[in-house]
Amino acid sequence: MSPARTKVAFSDRREFIAGMASAAFGMRPGSPWPAARPAQTPSPRREVRWLQEVLQAPNAPPAPARPLQPVLVDNQGLTITTLAGWRRRRSELEQRWRAVIGQLSLPRKNPPRVDVVEEDHVGDVVRQRIQYFVEPDLRTEAYVLKPHQPRARCPGAVVLHSTTPESIRQPAGLADVAEKHFGVALARRGFVALCPRNFLWPDTTRMAAEDETRRFRERHPGARGIAKMLFDGQVAVDILAARSDVDPGRIGCIGHSLGGKEALYLAAFDPRITAAVSSEGGIGLTMSNWDAEWYLGDIVRQPGFTREHHELLALAAPRPFLLVGGDSADGTASWPWIAAALPVYRLYGTPPRLGLLNHGRGHAVPPDVEPRLLEWLETYV
Repeated sequence: MSPARTKVAFSDRREFIAGMASAAFGMRPGSPWPAARPAQTPSPRREVRWLQEVLQAPNAPPAPARPLQPVLVDNQGLTITTLAGWRRRRSELEQRWRAVIGQLSLPRKNPPRVDVVEEDHVGDVVRQRIQYFVEPDLRTEAYVLKPHQPRARCPGAVVLHSTTPESIRQPAGLADVAEKHFGVALARRGFVALCPRNFLWPDTTRMAAEDETRRFRERHPGARGIAKMLFDGQVAVDILAARSDVDPGRIGCIGHSLGGKEALYLAAFDPRITAAVSSEGGIGLTMSNWDAEWYLGDIVRQPGFTREHHELLALAAPRPFLLVGGDSADGTASWPWIAAALPVYRLYGTPPRLGLLNHGRGHAVPPDVEPRLLEWLETYV
């Protein structure tokens, strides 16, 4: 029996993210999605109790394999000391990074139509398997997890799965260990969580990285794999922001390993993300397999390539960003990237909300650490 399909209705007017637009705007079929502008997160009313802990430098972090270029230096070699100067520099950095990753030759207009193909309940959480077109003629799947009886418009979260045989079934609570069921856990905390499938999985339970990367490059020869992951993540944000049960000014993202990489780029390039958690993605370009064709490719190994991911952390400022490591892909060695971006965060005021949480237990999400990741989003989204 084929599962029932239900078209999800979206409201005709949606409030754009706070600080990026002054009023609600009408959405008509075919009308363009508003251009994103750098967001500033208003000072939260509270902090995580352990903020100072993740702002402390670890003992004797090793130096990066390649020097990190200063972020707050302009084209004349002068130190930037003002927000106005940083905003000009920020625009330059974003343009340079976009030139590196390329872009899909596709407009993002209205959010795609979403079809619910399956629904069940996990206690007081509603779990829906959905389908939508992420590109013309390219359909994908995701899970939505939401409170059964929300009291008001909920915060939203894009939850990005790791490299696991069952992809989106992991954060939806259907596969893998409980501490990686981020979607279920966030829904229990009042979020509407959207768990999109990475493009390397043509089916939910089948990964085909090389084949899917080749097909993607044939469709979009000017874009790198990470640009596709960014595009798909932004479509997920589009869907969340359009839902009547989600506050479009309160959307976060979280991911582990592969998902941690995606969370970094989504936070850097989409100002609608108000807080992010990136776990064990490997912040440095030599700390993980960023040279794989489905990420950045061999450009990162070229001697003249000077970009590094501390610049993406700076692009995310001042929005709260938590880097999580276990001394595998991330950890003590990641601190120089945090330290290089902290001056940008401090331009916006103190305390800076950019930190490193190192549990030191390898490429995992320990059960006693997972609550802190969720608390970060619950506090700052």
